[in-house]
Formats: sequence, structure tokens, C-alpha cells
Amino acid sequence: MRTEELIASLARDLPPVRRAAPPATLLLRWLLVTVPVLAMVVYAMGLRPGLAGLLTQPRFMLAELLALTTALISAYAAFCAGRPDEPGWKLYLPMAALALWLLELGRQCFILSLQTHGAALILRPDFLCVPAIAMAGFVPAVAMVWLLRRSAMFRTTHACLCGAMAAAAAAEVALPLFHAADTMMTVLVWQMGSVMLFTALGALFGRITLRLLSNASPHPEIA
Repeated sequence: MRTEELIASLARDLPPVRRAAPPATLLLRWLLVTVPVLAMVVYAMGLRPGLAGLLTQPRFMLAELLALTTALISAYAAFCAGRPDEPGWKLYLPMAALALWLLELGRQCFILSLQTHGAALILRPDFLCVPAIAMAGFVPAVAMVWLLRRSAMFRTTHACLCGAMAAAAAAEVALPLFHAADTMMTVLVWQMGSVMLFTALGALFGRITLRLLSNASPHPEIA
């Protein structure tokens, strides 16, 4: 059998292959799901008292901007992780965004502790923030898994880790709009701790879910 005939016989029974959407397109699709869901969560929970005044404070807006930046960069990195043609350095951009976010919150906590003579360092229990972040981030996390499942299967661990961070950071963007923390230390420990927790859990269960869905998918995709 000639080489051309062998290739034709091998390719004859292959299932159809769809070209995977680029990361920017997948990011837009994720936002089309995430933004309305977070808006509905904020509306259902009700805006926190004094929010209008907070929106004029640079430190509040900077923290929100860094949370949003972390969510966007993490989501984009997750979709890049699924493609073999994307450079590996993009997968580490979420770590840089998260580090800047944490540094800014730490800076705010330090300054407020000086201004309030240590009152900002008081740590109080905040049991509402954990279920609130879980509730706000559930649908974005599901949408992330679904879109990752529809993309090429490559560097799955990085994709799940970045995707989980994107969902958790997006939930943290919405949380301060309807829930007030007592002190900055509460924000650092409880709220950011919840982001870290759900990032780890999302990465673990997202990988398992992706593996199950990919085994059940009859239509492979290529980058």
C-alpha cells in the first residue's frame, strides 16, 4: 500500500474536528455569562449602605480594579493554557496580578492601622463572606469549566488553576458591593482566604470534571 493510500485509509474514519475558539473569544463568552450573574447576585443581596460614598474613595476603587484585573487575566490565562500554540509565560500572569492585589490590600491595611491606632488590625469573624463568594462564583466557575471543555485539552492543571482563580476573583469584585467587612484585616484573612480556598478547590474539582467531560465528548477540537 502506498503512503497516500495509507494516510487516506487512516483519515477516512476519523471523527470531525472543530477549530478551537481563540482565548479572547472565550474570555468574551465567559464575561457574557459572568457579568449578568454577578449583577443579579448583587441585586438580590441588596447594595450595602454607604456604597455611593465608597465609590468615590480611591482605595476602594483600586482594590476593586485589582480584583477585576486578576479575574480577567486569570480567565484569559486559563483559555491560553488550553492551547499548545500559546506561550507558557502567559500562565504566570495571574500570579503577578494576584501579588499586586494582595500587596495593595496589605498596604491599605498598614496605612489604616496607623490612622486608627491599630483598630484596622482587629480580626473579627466574617462567616457570611465564605458562602457569599461561593454563591457569586458558582456560575462563573461552571461557565469556565464548560468553555475549557470546549477548547483544546492542553496543560489542564494550569487551565483549572487559572480558571478557578478567575471565578473566585470575579466573585470578590461583587462581594464588597453588598457586604461590608469590619476591618481591613478581615478583608485580608477572611475574604482573600476564601478566594484562595475556592481557587484550590476549583482547580481540584475542575480537573476531575474536565477529565470526565473530555472522555464523554465525541467531537475533538484542535487549536
